[in-house]
Amino acid sequence: MSRSVAKPGAARLQVHDITLKKLDPLDDALALMYFGWRGMTRAADDYLATVGLSRVHHRILYTVLRSDGITMSDLLAILQISKQALHRPMKHLLDEGYVAVKRDPARHRFKLLELTPAGRAIERIASGHERKVMARAFRKAGAGSEAAWSAVMAEAARD
Repeated sequence: MSRSVAKPGAARLQVHDITLKKLDPLDDALALMYFGWRGMTRAADDYLATVGLSRVHHRILYTVLRSDGITMSDLLAILQISKQALHRPMKHLLDEGYVAVKRDPARHRFKLLELTPAGRAIERIASGHERKVMARAFRKAGAGSEAAWSAVMAEAARD
């Protein structure tokens, strides 16, 4: 069953059971980005919810794991969020034992973040769900799709 939210004769994009009106030539690309993101993260988000975490927790775990002893300031810069936005999810990750803090041996005033084994396991499982969706999508889209998608996303990330 399809619900239409567009005028008859208007260009439309069909997304699941809703038809979206196309108001700009790039609307299809934007819709596919929004709904593609939702499709890519759905299984990961469902898993994270079972352990009391959310998308923002996953972003933190993902970044800390790939940043060998990152400081809180560097994490804020990478994620481009405020201290206030980071405070609650980081406190939760620390309290639950998913992230640990240690002093930088060379710079004693600096605290370095690292994932605990439990934090590593959660990140591996959540990211694994997303990798599975991405791998299937690239496989189905065919040769060159991963490189093309990566080029588009790299350009978009520069803005």
